[in-house]
Amino acid sequence: MIFSEANFWLFFAVVFALYLVLSHRGQNRMLLVASYVFYGAWDWRFLGLIFLSTAIDYLVALRMDREVSQQRRKMLLWVSLAGNLGMLAVFKYLGFFVASFTELLTYAGLRADPVILNIILPVGISFYTFQTLSYTIDVYRRDIRAEPDFLNFALFVAFFPQLVAGPIERATNLLPNVVNPRRITWDGLSRGAVLCLVGLIKKIVIADGVAGSVNAIYANPSPSGLDVLVGTWLFAIQIYCDFSGYTDIARGVSKMLGFDLMRNFAQPYFAANPQEFWRRWHISLSTWLRDYLYISLGGNRHGEWKTYRNLMLTMLLGGLWHGAAWNFVLWGAYQGGLLSVHRALAGRNGHAGEGVRRSAGDWLWRVVRIALFFQVVCYGWLLFRAQSFGQIRDFTGRLLDITAPGWSTLTFPALPQATLAGIMLLFIWDLCNEVSGNSRFYEALPAPARAALWSGMLYFLAFGLTTTTTAFIYFQF
Repeated sequence: MIFSEANFWLFFAVVFALYLVLSHRGQNRMLLVASYVFYGAWDWRFLGLIFLSTAIDYLVALRMDREVSQQRRKMLLWVSLAGNLGMLAVFKYLGFFVASFTELLTYAGLRADPVILNIILPVGISFYTFQTLSYTIDVYRRDIRAEPDFLNFALFVAFFPQLVAGPIERATNLLPNVVNPRRITWDGLSRGAVLCLVGLIKKIVIADGVAGSVNAIYANPSPSGLDVLVGTWLFAIQIYCDFSGYTDIARGVSKMLGFDLMRNFAQPYFAANPQEFWRRWHISLSTWLRDYLYISLGGNRHGEWKTYRNLMLTMLLGGLWHGAAWNFVLWGAYQGGLLSVHRALAGRNGHAGEGVRRSAGDWLWRVVRIALFFQVVCYGWLLFRAQSFGQIRDFTGRLLDITAPGWSTLTFPALPQATLAGIMLLFIWDLCNEVSGNSRFYEALPAPARAALWSGMLYFLAFGLTTTTTAFIYFQF
């Protein structure tokens, strides 16, 4: 089931109707069953894997919580790490590393005939693996107590709105939402409906609307330089709208049920440097990498060179988290390099995101920096989207060779009118978020203006329904 398809909303209507008449305990049990139904709809075989991961971390955390010996607690943590990362390695990375090693042997003139298992990548495995790992690490650090109720813990792992593409929730936030009684409120329903509407526009009208043009450019063996430039800009829009659209819908559905998921995006394309960008983009992953990997490696506590090393290792592994392909590793190295260079030149900046207000004078200077840094981000997206190193070299050369004949020719399919209108609407929406420092800025509008806004957004959504719906990009990770 995909959020942008009617069958999900029929499923959610049934879940919501049952939710209204059940007690808190009954709600949790029903939501767990619904989450397994939702996940099993992709492939019922995946259920065994998520149940195994849940059982391992539940038992390990309970034992770890009672254990006094630090050595035994560390051994138990390694059981969780080995179990979860082992499953991730087998199902996501085994074929990639075997194939890469085979290519290396062939390049060296050696013959290799490996047996590669044809393993289907379980949808969402990277997300729920990191979510359960954060739980066991927090229990090991004694930041939280182990959850004694297995079914409550299972719901924390499998909660269907954020199961397959995040946000990657922490037990400190989501588990209290599971354990404690929740209330359905008008504020939660209205705020949830707005998030779902915005998310559907991002996905259906914009992301799916630009997908055809992006695919055409990256499938073209000889695009023009301008094709590559505009196509990469469009992919930047596509991946942002696709991924943040999923998060908006996940948060919106959850708010309707009384759950409060973390914010995962904070206008990332208004960032003016790499540090700020990673405080705004995929916040649940960037903070996970910071808290459980970067800091564990030593963070910035042991001198500048080790800090750069830790940044590079963190982003390399962050790139590999996205997919079993070398272009993702290269993308991670690119991001780590940007963070290292920025740190060396400018040091650490203050927090940027929701709640930050800026004067008009500040904006005059920031506009140029934002526009320039957006090009830097977009080149990273070229590395991310490219199908091979050969395509990266070819597209990079076409971008740089502005004197080549036909450089300024555009050959890709034109965008649908609804998509163009949706992009303009999203820019205004994000700009209002950024300038006001408040994601609920629309509540300050007069009632007629709010009515016009919702009517216009519903029109955009209906206008864009003719776009072919595709699976969310991050489902493959």
